[in-house]
Amino acid sequence: MDDAVWHPTVYTKNRDRLLEADVAKEFFRLVVAEATKLSLMSDEHFTVDGTLLEACASLKSFKKKDGGEEPPADDPGNPTVDFHGERRSNDTHASTTDEDALLARKGSGKEAKLSYSGHVLMENRNGLVAEVEVLQAHGTAERDAALLLMEAIPGEHPVTVGADKNYDTKDFVAEARHLKATPHVAQNVHARRRSAIDGRTTRHAGYGISQRKRKRVEEIFGWMKTVGGMRKLRHRGLQLVAWMFTFAAAAYNLVRMRNLTAEGANA
Repeated sequence: MDDAVWHPTVYTKNRDRLLEADVAKEFFRLVVAEATKLSLMSDEHFTVDGTLLEACASLKSFKKKDGGEEPPADDPGNPTVDFHGERRSNDTHASTTDEDALLARKGSGKEAKLSYSGHVLMENRNGLVAEVEVLQAHGTAERDAALLLMEAIPGEHPVTVGADKNYDTKDFVAEARHLKATPHVAQNVHARRRSAIDGRTTRHAGYGISQRKRKRVEEIFGWMKTVGGMRKLRHRGLQLVAWMFTFAAAAYNLVRMRNLTAEGANA
């Protein structure tokens, strides 16, 4: 009790060691291995999807990269900023609080926010997370992450991968097939171009099953945001955000596994 208290930087140094050792990924893999051991995970049928994660940075920090002249602040501590009429993009502006965060919006007409792009590969048997990926929120992040996730599927056997209509592009479908994954992608019937998914895929019963199963991925994102603390990030930088997202996915799996094993015991 009389020993000197350790210096506060001990926590910081240990966190850096944990990041460098990629402890989050290793912990996540151990959770997935346990789920596989319990026969809770499919190794053939999957779903990919992504969601925007609001960064721990305000739009006030999104300033010109060239250091252009800024109007004098009315309050140095919390200045009023008027963005009306100002054209801002990731090419010309960057956040001074979190330089890895990019301006992104969920859809047309939605408010743009500084964000990251979080992605999961879900197995379709019980809706468990099989793999995760976090990227900067650029325009092709969803499809880029999906291909990385599919590359991580173990084995050389054919698999199916469900996805929503945002993945209905010729390049993505071609790359998925190159990875020996049958793309069960929802057809973008409102697009002005022809869908990359045709009757060769949609005629099979498995396609319809994948379309029903893929919607369960929203349960993962819903839990991670409401319970796992991912709705509004509290960490900055791509590496640390990915670290916390991975831990949240592992926690989701543990809760889901507990419920599944409890259901099996009561059956």
